Amino acid sequence: MTLSDLGERVGRAPSQLSLLENGKREPKLSLLTALAQALGVSVEELLSRQPPSRRAQLEIAVEEAQRDPVYQTLNLPHLKVGKRVPNDVLEHIVGLYDELKRRSAKPTATPEEARRANADLRRQMRERGNYFPAIEKAAQETLDAVGYSGGALSQGQILAIVTHHGFTLRYVQDLPRSVRSITDTRNRRIFLKRESLGMHSPRTILLQTLGHFVLGHGQPRDFADFLRQRVEANYFAAAVLIPETTSVPYLQDAKKARDLSVEDLRDVYSVSYEMAAHRFTNLAHRHLDLVCHFIRNDETGIIYKAYENDGLIFPTDDTGAIEGQRMCRYWSGRQVFASPDRYSIYYQYTDKPNGTHWCVAHVDPSRERNFAITLGVPYKESRWFRGRETTNRTKSNCPTGECCVRPPAELASRWEGQVWPSARAHSHVLSALPSGTFPGVDETDVYTFLDRYEEV
Repeated sequence: MTLSDLGERVGRAPSQLSLLENGKREPKLSLLTALAQALGVSVEELLSRQPPSRRAQLEIAVEEAQRDPVYQTLNLPHLKVGKRVPNDVLEHIVGLYDELKRRSAKPTATPEEARRANADLRRQMRERGNYFPAIEKAAQETLDAVGYSGGALSQGQILAIVTHHGFTLRYVQDLPRSVRSITDTRNRRIFLKRESLGMHSPRTILLQTLGHFVLGHGQPRDFADFLRQRVEANYFAAAVLIPETTSVPYLQDAKKARDLSVEDLRDVYSVSYEMAAHRFTNLAHRHLDLVCHFIRNDETGIIYKAYENDGLIFPTDDTGAIEGQRMCRYWSGRQVFASPDRYSIYYQYTDKPNGTHWCVAHVDPSRERNFAITLGVPYKESRWFRGRETTNRTKSNCPTGECCVRPPAELASRWEGQVWPSARAHSHVLSALPSGTFPGVDETDVYTFLDRYEEV
C-alpha cells in the first residue's frame, strides 16, 4: 500500500502521512484510529515499539542507519530497500553499521587520558559544590510519583519506582561477572543479582542503573562522557535513597544541636557509610554553609575516590589526578586501620601545611578488601560535629618529602642498600583501559545472557 493509497482511506495528503512516518509530527488520536482501521490492526499494535516482523525491524534499522551522520560520512548512495533486497543483505548492513557506530564512540582511553578526564570532572564538581539541581529535581519527581513521605525507602517503594519508569525487575544468579546489572531496553527489563557488590547493595545498583534512563543518557561518546554518566547515575541513586526534602531539615537540626554525624545519616536512611558520607558532600555547601572533603582509600593508603572544596591538598600526579596516589600515613584514612578497633568510628585532628582539619573515618568492610571512608572539614567547622572532643591528633607535612614520602633518616641508614623487595606487579599501568562502549564490559557475555532470557 502506497502513502497515496493510505491517504485516500484516511482522508489525508500523502505528504502529511510522510511526516508521521518519519517521526516529524505527532498524530492525533482520531487519525491513529483511522490509520489502524485502514491497516486492519488495533491502535495498541500500531503504537507498539516492537516491529511486527524481523524483516520490518531490519528495514527500519537500515533507514535509521542511513540517517545517522556516522553512516553518512561513508558517502555511500542511499539504498532504497525494496522487496527484492534479501534479508541477509539487510542483516549485513545493520551489523556493519552497529560495528561502525561502536568504534566511532571510542571510549577507550589510556591511563593518562582517563586521569585527565577524572581530574577535569572533579574540578567541575568542586566548582558547583558537588550539588546537581537537575538531578535533585529528577529524584524528587520520582519520589513524588510513588508517594514517598519520609524515612528509608521500602523495597515496595523501590519496586514502584521501577514500574513507574516502565521497567520490570528480574533477579538472576548467572549475571556476567563484568557487569553489575543488565538492562534489556527492548523488553524494558532490568536484570540484577540479590547480593551486594563491594559496598553497593542491590537496591543501590538498581537505582544507579535506572538513573541512566531517568537522566536521558545515551551511549557514552568517549571515556569522559562515560565517567560523567557514572557520576550522575550514582548521584541520582543517592538523591533517591537520601532525599533532599527530608535529609536537609534533619541535617540542619543536627547542626543546630552541634551533633552532625555521618553514621546517623547512614542509619536513618539504611544506606552504606560511603553513600551517607558522599551524600553529605552534595548537601553541605548548599544547605549547611559548610565546606568539606571526602576520601575513599585502601589499607595501603591508595586513594580510589576523592573530593574537596575545603582547600585540602591531595597528592597528585602531573595530570592533576588524585586517584591512584598514596595518601599521607598520618591522615585519618590510614590511621583508622591502626586504631584498636578499626571498625569503630575514628575521629582525628590533623595539622597540615595549610591548616588543621578535623576528620571522621570509618572502615567499610567488603568481600574483596577493606576501604576507609573519610569525611573532613577545616578546624573551625568541627564545632558542628559529633566527635569534635577527640584527643587524637597527628601532624602531616605532606606533600613535601619531610613527612612520610621518604623513610626516616635513622631507619634508612640501617637498611638502605640492603633490601630487595619483590614488588607486586601493576600490569595495568602498561595498558589502555578496557575497550568497548562501556569499558570493561564483555559484550559477548551480555548478549549471550540476554539471548538465554529472551523467551523466559
